[in-house]
Amino acid sequence: MTEPGDTLLDRLGRWLAGRLQQESSGYEPYTPSDAETLRRTLEPGDILLIEGNQKISAAIKYLTQSTWSHAAFYVGDALAEPEDGTERRRLIEVTLGAGCVAVPLSRYRSYNTRICRASGLTPEDRDHVVAFMIGKLGLRYDLKNIFDMLRYFFPTPPVPVRWRRRMLAFGSGDPTRAICSSLIAEAYGQIHYPILPEITRAPGRASAQSSYMRKEILHIRHHSLYTPRDFDLSPFFRIVKPTLEYGFDYRQMVWDDKAAETKAAE
Repeated sequence: MTEPGDTLLDRLGRWLAGRLQQESSGYEPYTPSDAETLRRTLEPGDILLIEGNQKISAAIKYLTQSTWSHAAFYVGDALAEPEDGTERRRLIEVTLGAGCVAVPLSRYRSYNTRICRASGLTPEDRDHVVAFMIGKLGLRYDLKNIFDMLRYFFPTPPVPVRWRRRMLAFGSGDPTRAICSSLIAEAYGQIHYPILPEITRAPGRASAQSSYMRKEILHIRHHSLYTPRDFDLSPFFRIVKPTLEYGFDYRQMVWDDKAAETKAAE
Protein backbone atom coordinates (compact mmCIF):
# COMPACT_ATOMS: atom_id res chain seq x y z
CA MET A 1 0.00 0.00 0.00
CA THR A 2 1.40 3.39 -1.04
CA GLU A 3 1.60 6.05 1.65
CA PRO A 4 1.85 9.85 1.28
CA GLY A 5 5.41 10.98 0.68
CA ASP A 6 6.60 7.52 -0.37
CA THR A 7 9.70 7.38 -2.52
CA LEU A 8 10.61 4.62 -4.95
CA LEU A 9 12.94 3.16 -2.30
CA ASP A 10 10.10 3.18 0.24
CA ARG A 11 7.85 1.23 -2.09
CA LEU A 12 10.60 -1.20 -3.09
CA GLY A 13 11.57 -1.72 0.54
CA ARG A 14 7.97 -2.47 1.50
CA TRP A 15 7.67 -4.94 -1.39
CA LEU A 16 10.87 -6.73 -0.34
CA ALA A 17 9.64 -6.88 3.26
CA GLY A 18 6.42 -8.50 2.08
CA ARG A 19 8.31 -11.10 0.07
CA LEU A 20 10.55 -11.96 3.00
CA GLN A 21 7.54 -12.54 5.24
CA GLN A 22 5.89 -15.03 2.89
CA GLU A 23 5.50 -18.47 4.45
CA SER A 24 7.59 -21.39 3.23
CA SER A 25 5.93 -24.68 2.37
CA GLY A 26 6.55 -27.94 4.19
CA TYR A 27 6.73 -26.58 7.75
CA GLU A 28 5.48 -29.10 10.32
CA PRO A 29 5.78 -28.31 14.05
CA TYR A 30 6.90 -31.16 16.33
CA THR A 31 5.13 -29.76 19.38
CA PRO A 32 2.60 -27.10 18.31
CA SER A 33 1.68 -24.62 21.01
CA ASP A 34 -1.70 -24.52 22.72
CA ALA A 35 -2.73 -20.91 23.36
CA GLU A 36 -4.56 -21.68 26.62
CA THR A 37 -1.66 -23.71 28.03
CA LEU A 38 0.75 -20.97 27.07
CA ARG A 39 -1.44 -18.37 28.77
CA ARG A 40 -1.49 -20.36 32.01
CA THR A 41 2.27 -20.83 31.92
CA LEU A 42 3.56 -17.47 30.74
CA GLU A 43 4.30 -14.61 33.12
CA PRO A 44 4.70 -10.91 32.22
CA GLY A 45 8.29 -10.36 31.14
CA ASP A 46 8.68 -13.82 29.60
CA ILE A 47 10.16 -14.16 26.13
CA LEU A 48 8.52 -16.51 23.65
CA LEU A 49 10.95 -17.87 21.08
CA ILE A 50 9.41 -19.00 17.80
CA GLU A 51 10.62 -21.30 15.06
CA GLY A 52 9.29 -19.32 12.12
CA ASN A 53 8.38 -20.64 8.69
CA GLN A 54 8.82 -17.46 6.66
CA LYS A 55 11.49 -16.95 4.03
CA ILE A 56 13.35 -14.58 6.30
CA SER A 57 13.21 -17.20 9.08
CA ALA A 58 15.37 -19.62 7.11
CA ALA A 59 18.11 -17.01 6.74
CA ILE A 60 18.05 -16.04 10.42
CA LYS A 61 18.15 -19.67 11.56
CA TYR A 62 21.10 -20.37 9.27
CA LEU A 63 23.07 -17.24 10.14
CA THR A 64 22.59 -17.74 13.89
CA GLN A 65 22.89 -21.56 13.75
CA SER A 66 19.72 -21.84 15.79
CA THR A 67 16.21 -23.28 15.67
CA TRP A 68 14.72 -19.96 16.78
CA SER A 69 14.14 -17.20 14.25
CA HIS A 70 11.81 -14.86 16.12
CA ALA A 71 11.10 -13.60 19.64
CA ALA A 72 7.99 -12.05 21.18
CA PHE A 73 7.52 -10.44 24.61
CA TYR A 74 4.65 -11.44 26.93
CA VAL A 75 2.85 -8.58 28.72
CA GLY A 76 -0.05 -10.54 30.22
CA ASP A 77 -3.24 -8.50 30.65
CA ALA A 78 -1.46 -5.14 30.59
CA LEU A 79 -3.14 -4.14 27.32
CA ALA A 80 -6.85 -3.31 27.18
CA GLU A 81 -9.24 -5.95 25.92
CA PRO A 82 -10.37 -5.26 22.32
CA GLU A 83 -13.79 -3.64 22.08
CA ASP A 84 -14.74 -5.83 19.13
CA GLY A 85 -14.58 -8.97 21.28
CA THR A 86 -11.54 -10.47 19.56
CA GLU A 87 -8.78 -12.24 21.46
CA ARG A 88 -6.78 -10.12 23.86
CA ARG A 89 -3.31 -9.05 22.68
CA ARG A 90 -0.79 -10.45 25.13
CA LEU A 91 2.38 -10.52 23.03
CA ILE A 92 4.45 -7.61 21.75
CA GLU A 93 6.74 -8.26 18.81
CA VAL A 94 8.65 -6.44 16.12
CA THR A 95 8.22 -7.52 12.52
CA LEU A 96 9.65 -6.33 9.25
CA GLY A 97 7.24 -3.83 7.73
CA ALA A 98 4.66 -3.65 10.55
CA GLY A 99 7.15 -2.54 13.21
CA CYS A 100 6.27 -2.96 16.90
CA VAL A 101 2.79 -4.46 17.30
CA ALA A 102 0.69 -6.39 19.82
CA VAL A 103 -0.67 -9.80 18.80
CA PRO A 104 -2.70 -12.59 20.47
CA LEU A 105 -1.15 -15.83 21.69
CA SER A 106 -3.11 -17.81 19.11
CA ARG A 107 -0.91 -16.30 16.42
CA TYR A 108 1.70 -18.93 17.22
CA ARG A 109 -0.53 -21.91 18.01
CA SER A 110 0.88 -23.87 15.04
CA TYR A 111 4.56 -23.15 15.70
CA ASN A 112 7.30 -24.69 17.79
CA THR A 113 7.94 -22.32 20.69
CA ARG A 114 10.11 -21.99 23.80
CA ILE A 115 9.57 -19.88 26.91
CA CYS A 116 12.56 -18.03 28.40
CA ARG A 117 12.12 -16.44 31.83
CA ALA A 118 14.41 -13.97 33.59
CA SER A 119 15.41 -15.37 36.97
CA GLY A 120 14.68 -13.50 40.18
CA LEU A 121 13.09 -10.49 38.48
CA THR A 122 11.57 -8.12 41.05
CA PRO A 123 7.95 -6.97 40.55
CA GLU A 124 9.17 -3.38 40.07
CA ASP A 125 11.68 -4.35 37.39
CA ARG A 126 9.15 -6.59 35.67
CA ASP A 127 6.68 -3.70 35.51
CA HIS A 128 9.43 -1.45 34.15
CA VAL A 129 10.31 -3.86 31.34
CA VAL A 130 6.64 -4.38 30.44
CA ALA A 131 6.00 -0.62 30.39
CA PHE A 132 9.05 -0.10 28.16
CA MET A 133 7.77 -2.58 25.58
CA ILE A 134 4.24 -1.16 25.64
CA GLY A 135 5.69 2.30 25.14
CA LYS A 136 7.31 1.12 21.90
CA LEU A 137 4.03 0.04 20.29
CA GLY A 138 3.60 1.74 16.94
CA LEU A 139 7.34 2.12 16.38
CA ARG A 140 8.19 1.57 12.72
CA TYR A 141 11.49 1.04 10.97
CA ASP A 142 13.00 2.61 7.88
CA LEU A 143 12.93 0.14 4.98
CA LYS A 144 14.79 2.31 2.47
CA ASN A 145 18.06 0.42 2.72
CA ILE A 146 17.45 -2.26 0.12
CA PHE A 147 20.86 -3.88 0.51
CA ASP A 148 20.15 -4.42 4.20
CA MET A 149 17.27 -6.73 3.28
CA LEU A 150 18.65 -8.39 0.16
CA ARG A 151 20.97 -10.62 2.21
CA TYR A 152 17.96 -12.44 3.64
CA PHE A 153 17.01 -13.71 0.19
CA PHE A 154 20.06 -15.98 0.38
CA PRO A 155 19.25 -18.35 3.27
CA THR A 156 22.54 -20.24 3.04
CA PRO A 157 25.26 -17.74 2.03
CA PRO A 158 28.67 -19.33 1.33
CA VAL A 159 30.51 -17.74 4.25
CA PRO A 160 32.55 -19.24 7.12
CA VAL A 161 30.65 -20.11 10.30
CA ARG A 162 32.26 -17.38 12.38
CA TRP A 163 31.13 -14.68 9.90
CA ARG A 164 27.50 -15.74 9.63
CA ARG A 165 26.24 -13.99 12.73
CA ARG A 166 28.11 -10.82 11.77
CA MET A 167 26.17 -10.71 8.51
CA LEU A 168 23.22 -9.60 10.63
CA ALA A 169 25.15 -6.42 11.49
CA PHE A 170 25.72 -5.18 7.94
CA GLY A 171 23.69 -2.34 6.43
CA SER A 172 21.87 0.64 7.87
CA GLY A 173 20.65 -1.30 10.88
CA ASP A 174 16.96 -0.35 10.82
CA PRO A 175 15.66 -3.36 8.83
CA THR A 176 17.94 -5.59 10.87
CA ARG A 177 16.57 -4.33 14.17
CA ALA A 178 13.07 -4.99 12.85
CA ILE A 179 13.67 -8.73 12.63
CA CYS A 180 16.08 -9.32 15.50
CA SER A 181 15.59 -9.19 19.24
CA SER A 182 17.35 -5.93 20.05
CA LEU A 183 14.19 -4.21 21.34
CA ILE A 184 13.66 -6.92 23.97
CA ALA A 185 17.35 -6.78 24.85
CA GLU A 186 17.06 -3.00 25.16
CA ALA A 187 14.12 -3.42 27.52
CA TYR A 188 16.12 -5.67 29.82
CA GLY A 189 19.07 -3.33 29.49
CA GLN A 190 16.93 -0.63 31.10
CA ILE A 191 17.03 -2.58 34.37
CA HIS A 192 20.63 -3.80 33.86
CA TYR A 193 19.55 -7.42 33.54
CA PRO A 194 22.25 -9.52 31.78
CA ILE A 195 21.57 -11.67 28.75
CA LEU A 196 24.94 -13.02 27.65
CA PRO A 197 27.59 -14.09 30.16
CA GLU A 198 30.26 -11.70 31.30
CA ILE A 199 33.75 -12.48 30.08
CA THR A 200 35.43 -13.45 33.32
CA ARG A 201 37.24 -16.49 34.64
CA ALA A 202 36.20 -16.06 38.23
CA PRO A 203 35.35 -19.36 40.00
CA GLY A 204 31.78 -20.40 39.43
CA ARG A 205 31.14 -17.85 36.70
CA ALA A 206 30.43 -18.66 33.05
CA SER A 207 33.23 -17.71 30.68
CA ALA A 208 34.10 -18.16 27.02
CA GLN A 209 36.73 -20.81 26.35
CA SER A 210 38.22 -19.46 23.14
CA SER A 211 39.49 -16.12 21.91
CA TYR A 212 36.99 -16.26 19.03
CA MET A 213 34.05 -16.67 21.40
CA ARG A 214 35.31 -13.85 23.61
CA LYS A 215 35.40 -11.52 20.60
CA GLU A 216 31.97 -12.73 19.52
CA ILE A 217 30.37 -11.93 22.88
CA LEU A 218 32.02 -8.52 23.04
CA HIS A 219 30.81 -7.74 19.55
CA ILE A 220 27.21 -8.60 20.36
CA ARG A 221 27.14 -6.68 23.62
CA HIS A 222 28.74 -3.58 22.13
CA HIS A 223 26.37 -3.31 19.18
CA SER A 224 23.24 -4.45 21.02
CA LEU A 225 22.60 -6.91 18.21
CA TYR A 226 20.84 -9.79 19.91
CA THR A 227 19.22 -12.75 18.21
CA PRO A 228 16.52 -15.08 19.56
CA ARG A 229 19.03 -17.80 20.40
CA ASP A 230 20.87 -15.48 22.81
CA PHE A 231 17.96 -15.75 25.25
CA ASP A 232 17.99 -19.53 24.84
CA LEU A 233 21.73 -19.74 25.55
CA SER A 234 21.81 -17.16 28.32
CA PRO A 235 22.70 -18.57 31.76
CA PHE A 236 20.46 -15.90 33.27
CA PHE A 237 17.20 -17.00 31.61
CA ARG A 238 15.33 -20.13 32.64
CA ILE A 239 13.72 -22.43 30.06
CA VAL A 240 10.09 -23.06 31.03
CA LYS A 241 8.24 -26.02 29.50
CA PRO A 242 4.46 -26.04 30.05
CA THR A 243 4.23 -29.85 30.17
CA LEU A 244 6.60 -30.01 33.14
CA GLU A 245 4.95 -27.12 34.98
CA TYR A 246 1.71 -28.99 35.63
CA GLY A 247 2.65 -32.23 37.35
CA PHE A 248 4.06 -34.33 34.51
CA ASP A 249 4.32 -38.02 35.46
CA TYR A 250 5.88 -40.32 32.90
CA ARG A 251 4.24 -43.32 34.62
CA GLN A 252 0.82 -42.09 33.54
CA MET A 253 1.69 -42.20 29.85
CA VAL A 254 0.11 -44.93 27.72
CA TRP A 255 2.48 -46.55 25.22
CA ASP A 256 1.53 -48.74 22.28
CA ASP A 257 4.15 -51.44 22.96
CA LYS A 258 2.58 -53.95 20.58
CA ALA A 259 2.98 -51.60 17.64
CA ALA A 260 6.64 -51.09 18.53
CA GLU A 261 7.24 -54.86 18.77
CA THR A 262 5.55 -55.45 15.42
CA LYS A 263 7.65 -52.78 13.74
CA ALA A 264 10.87 -54.20 15.23
CA ALA A 265 10.01 -57.69 13.97
CA GLU A 266 9.52 -56.53 10.37
